[in-house]
Amino acid sequence: MCGIVGYIGYRDAYPIIIKGLHRLEYRGYDSAGVALLNENDKLNIYKKAGKVSNLENFISDQDASGHIGMGHTRWATHGEPNDRNSHPHQSGNEKLAIIHNGIIENYGPIKEELISRGHVFISDTDTEVLIHLIEDIQKEACLDLKEAVRVALNEVIGAYAIVIMSKDNPNQLIAARKGSPMVIGVGEKEFFIASDATPIVEYTKNVIYLNDNEIAYIDENEILIKTIDNVIQTPYVHALELKLEMLEKGGYDHFMLKEIYEQPRSIHDCMRGRIYPLTGKVQLGGIKDYADKFKNADRIIIVACGTSWHAGLVGEYLIEEYARIPVEVEYASEFRYRNPIISEKDIVIAISQSGETADTMAAIELAKEKGATILGICNVVGSSIPRLTHAGVYTHAGPEIGVASTKAFTAQVTALTLMAFYMAQTKGTLSQSKLINLLTELERIPELVEKALLSNDLILEIAKKFKDSRNALFLGRGSGFPVALEGALKLKEISYIHAEGYPAAEMKHGPIALIDEEMPVIVIATKNSSYEKVISNIQEVKARKGVVLAIVTEGDTEVRAMADYTIEIPHTDEAFLPLLATIPLQLLSYHIALLRGCNVDQPRNLAKSVTVE
Repeated sequence: MCGIVGYIGYRDAYPIIIKGLHRLEYRGYDSAGVALLNENDKLNIYKKAGKVSNLENFISDQDASGHIGMGHTRWATHGEPNDRNSHPHQSGNEKLAIIHNGIIENYGPIKEELISRGHVFISDTDTEVLIHLIEDIQKEACLDLKEAVRVALNEVIGAYAIVIMSKDNPNQLIAARKGSPMVIGVGEKEFFIASDATPIVEYTKNVIYLNDNEIAYIDENEILIKTIDNVIQTPYVHALELKLEMLEKGGYDHFMLKEIYEQPRSIHDCMRGRIYPLTGKVQLGGIKDYADKFKNADRIIIVACGTSWHAGLVGEYLIEEYARIPVEVEYASEFRYRNPIISEKDIVIAISQSGETADTMAAIELAKEKGATILGICNVVGSSIPRLTHAGVYTHAGPEIGVASTKAFTAQVTALTLMAFYMAQTKGTLSQSKLINLLTELERIPELVEKALLSNDLILEIAKKFKDSRNALFLGRGSGFPVALEGALKLKEISYIHAEGYPAAEMKHGPIALIDEEMPVIVIATKNSSYEKVISNIQEVKARKGVVLAIVTEGDTEVRAMADYTIEIPHTDEAFLPLLATIPLQLLSYHIALLRGCNVDQPRNLAKSVTVE
């Protein structure tokens, strides 16, 4: 979950590295550091707890020269976030430096052995153990650095993306990965290394995605890639589609707000070229070769984490309703530690914005071993999950920098909607006329999202009423239930207000005990098949003096008469209500968090891409 950036070439390394760290800060912001080799081969390491700006201020009057260097922004796993535990870490002889994303699981016994051999450790991290191990192997086995790194990586257990530099090898960077992402940008007599493409796109469009168990040996003129078994690999150079302007705020105060307002475009981009309302056709080229699998599938298992899991719940309603295939939605983090019953007639759909979620990747591997067909829904082209799955659908939402997912959620729901209709089309469970009507309405959704965003000023005023709340309850029925879960997650993620989402009918089985005059209850009360039931649930809340904020269909008068506050969304088919109902909840969380003085783009203790278990 940490951010890694490295550079070797003819330019000054520091400006590239520090800018890259700012772009990667959404991956972790507990501390940051850089290592630079100057022209005298002096290894300068600077690191500070806190944001990248703290590091930048610290370096302002230091020697930051050199054409080779690396930087790191940390989300803490081993050791509290302070200067001492910040990366880069050095070997005992101070000739080697390392930055690391991931967890070395067997660092404890390795550390004990190294201590018995005279090594002294400064930090509490697993990363420092790895660089000491490399130093020890290099010394005791009389190996060069390349071979020492390879041997060391064969001894460690866990996940890693690492970059290593050496005073004795001043024209070389060594990078390796297993279970954590790493991309290498290829320029003219220069190379860039990063956790993802965001620091690279400004300088080159040509990138190599390092695969698991691969080591890259890089100097300013060439790159050599080998496996940890010492087999030379032929790298494939991809062309980036990412544009630099996608990484800027574009006049918005925060990335989160920008990404909320990008949803009309991101939903449209997810549908573009995939739906044909006039003929009632859905085309998903990424999974067309697996169409027969849908006809014969015993069930579909959706695996995901966090917001992606909520999107999966929406997908469950849609797939079962239209394709008539049983669906189970599993937390990837739990699925992987069970012994699930999976057959060759099962389809597993893995959902991940980043394509690097460690638990989801482990769930994929488990399902593949049992013979299931694995499909992916992912946003980041070239990431690990698209390469692990048999086939899949990209969401094309564009980079999402805000840690709390917004446009990623609606893009995932859009992709699942398309998949549900595609399955129904393949199986013949949906009439042509019904599919034409659904696709015609789906094509209107970006326009309706634009309309839903017009409630921003009203939502700000409502947020002022709720900003001092200590708890909140979100209720919904049917596909409104996962929307309630997602609304609660957004509020707790960025405002630190305790919030829970429940099926509205379950309120009377426990949560109703919490309701009083100070408890805001946010209800998804749109016109759908559960409308009358939700009205009854609202009455139950009001009878106990609860404060009700209802998300209603425009023109609603019945709920408006009983709720304390209402926010209208445009009328649409019930299938697409999650795409509209989530918009006001995102804005509500955003404004409440701002009014409470919270950092909406970088909430405490969180990171964007969860690449550790």
